[in-house]
Amino acid sequence: MALTPARTPPGVLELLPLDQIAFQGMLDTIRGNFERFGFLPIETPVMEYADVLLTKSGGETERQVYFVQSTGALEQGEKPDQALRFDLTVPLARYVAEHEHDLSFPFRRYQIQRVYRGERAQRGRFREFYQCDIDVIGKDALSVRYDAELPATIYSVFRDLAIGPFTIQLNNRRLMRGWFEGLGIADGERQMAVLREVDKLDKRGEDHVRQTLEGEGFGLDADVVARILAFVQVRSNSLADAHARLDALGSGSETFEQGRAELREVLDLIKAFGVPETHFALNLSIARGLDYYTGTVYETTLNDHPQIGSICSGGRYENLAGNYTKSKLPGVGISIGASRLYWQLREAKLIGTATSSVQVLVTQMDEAKLPEYLALAGELRAAGINTEIVMEPSKLGKQFKYADRAGIRFVAVLGDDEIANGTVTLKDMRREDQFQVARADLARTLRVELEQAAVMGARP
Repeated sequence: MALTPARTPPGVLELLPLDQIAFQGMLDTIRGNFERFGFLPIETPVMEYADVLLTKSGGETERQVYFVQSTGALEQGEKPDQALRFDLTVPLARYVAEHEHDLSFPFRRYQIQRVYRGERAQRGRFREFYQCDIDVIGKDALSVRYDAELPATIYSVFRDLAIGPFTIQLNNRRLMRGWFEGLGIADGERQMAVLREVDKLDKRGEDHVRQTLEGEGFGLDADVVARILAFVQVRSNSLADAHARLDALGSGSETFEQGRAELREVLDLIKAFGVPETHFALNLSIARGLDYYTGTVYETTLNDHPQIGSICSGGRYENLAGNYTKSKLPGVGISIGASRLYWQLREAKLIGTATSSVQVLVTQMDEAKLPEYLALAGELRAAGINTEIVMEPSKLGKQFKYADRAGIRFVAVLGDDEIANGTVTLKDMRREDQFQVARADLARTLRVELEQAAVMGARP
């Protein structure tokens, strides 16, 4: 019988164990910060009804959906009525609409789950990937103050991930739309088209955006396009500079003034949350391509690695679940594409392989004394130390080699002399050092060694 080739589908991130531990550590850091800021966990099914999932939300993702069908339904010629979720926002909208009367508002949720998109297969673009989202959702209204809390959460996450200096860049869609109104671009659909084009500035360049806006599709005057491009070049280097640049824009429409007032308040509150001014800035080119954003929008970038692009993005929306309920449910949220971020960080050598989650290996010296080794492993596990035991006899050197290759730093040896003396020999594979310790003190000694190793590992 011919063997089936072992291969993974394109567009998935499948990791070896030590890399998986590093990735899981990143997810744990993100989760820990989400919970520290008072966000509550939810999970939604990987599948949603297609008519729920495909309600219009803007952007390209609806064209990349994977439909789901059982073999029985296929045999009966039925059309698929379910699809894999392509993001966590649409399922959140359905979740809030369905459980509205059981939730407390403002509802603060975090969600860390896989999503699925039919992306074109290419390096760093995945068809199955983790997203890590937080949202605050209000009932009828939601203060713009929450728009400032999310950058504080973002700062906490990326500070703890320790992947280098970063900047949270902010803009406001009302400010942009008000600016377009002042240039005579008042129609809502046309505004959104211009906004989506401006959002491509970093990817396609100023010349491409200028030619597109002056071309047949838009037909804007060269002077109008020049003013749009001047507007989106505005950046700040401090909070005072941000306020000065907002002042310099002059007066505008009611929409423009509302956007500017919101942006001022958000910028001031971000500082009040304790985020250093070096880590957030005004950037009037940030637009976000999804149509449902209405106010504050965010993108976060690594200062020393701009080629990576945005590592966290999101914004304010006015009616999250308008397709599913008559209630008005405004909110603000951000998303971290964790799989792509991990891949990019590894490619840029900003994150390495982790050590094993196994903290100590108990060796086997004599098969007849296996109960002794099992008892020692049990003592360590009861003390909260992750312990693996060698279950089959082999040469001690081979067991040390296994520990080294598996990334297990500490090895506990229990030979005849150790058993007779009530001691254990502890070998540190990284320092290539070993010492004896009383068996009664082994767990405490290991905890000290592990804490020191963690501190040394955290140093730059």
